[in-house]
Amino acid sequence: MPVMTIAKAINEGLRAALESNPKTLLMGEDIGELGGVYRVTEGLKAHFGADRVVDTPLAESGIIGSAIGLALRGYRPVCEIQFDGFVFPGFNQITTQLAKIHARSDGQLTAPVVIRIPYGGGIGSVEHHSESPEALFAHTAGLRIITPSNPQDAYWMIQQAIDCADPVIVFEPKRRYWLKGEVDTATAPGSPFEAHVLREGTDATIVAYGPLVPVALAAAAAAAEDGTSVEVIDLRSISPIDFDAVTTSVTKTGRLIIAHEAPTFGGIGGEIAARVSERAFLSLEAPVMRVGGFHLPYPVARVEEHYLPDIDRILHSLDKALAY
Repeated sequence: MPVMTIAKAINEGLRAALESNPKTLLMGEDIGELGGVYRVTEGLKAHFGADRVVDTPLAESGIIGSAIGLALRGYRPVCEIQFDGFVFPGFNQITTQLAKIHARSDGQLTAPVVIRIPYGGGIGSVEHHSESPEALFAHTAGLRIITPSNPQDAYWMIQQAIDCADPVIVFEPKRRYWLKGEVDTATAPGSPFEAHVLREGTDATIVAYGPLVPVALAAAAAAAEDGTSVEVIDLRSISPIDFDAVTTSVTKTGRLIIAHEAPTFGGIGGEIAARVSERAFLSLEAPVMRVGGFHLPYPVARVEEHYLPDIDRILHSLDKALAY
């Protein structure tokens, strides 16, 4: 199997989608000639032409609005938002229009728009370039939200998102764009909306997604050296959330740590904690622990390492859970 980075896997996934469906097209700022800020779309304009890989003006509301119109006419537009913090000029179009069209039309209309958003920190940048706004979108019904943590998922999830009849936001962990791994390009995996158990364990469960999955795996490996068996779940889908997979794991381990880069206040971890408390309260041996960013604007690059959740913070929460 070929070895790819996450960025290359997304590129190849987009290429496969463009080749398989002539109605698929890409839209975004600098995605054509430049190949995007992270070169994720590099080479696609040269191969498919400017009509299918479209360099747009710097106007996110215009990008999303145009994509909605194209989708209603049978196209499969894939929009790139250059950085996570740049999505908000298009937030109104996404949450009040795109997410509502199917319900508003009583199921007669679909708007299969894919929105790619590089998100998260760890790249030495500043606010508007290092944020994690996934919870703001997950609160809106009508949107599906997924995030890959490895090249295999990146290759297939972008194609599955394009094939989906619903609008899908793909949050791409930008600091993991250069993470390498094998990609099986011949066999499609299961649903992108299902969680994957990446490591079996019996003493505690760590749930993570996107950029924190490698950190969670590293924390579990460190815990194993001290004799603690930790199960690691890659959530993969933020909306819908695979609560069955999480509940099954917590029922077995009795302890849950949820890790994400976004602030814990109002974050996805709070929803998971609440649902697990409802579903598996009698199985819990300790309170659900959350590890995330702090409730403050994203800091300057020199101190972002103190903001981002790391192995030590996850292990500290694990120790607290095991102490009960």
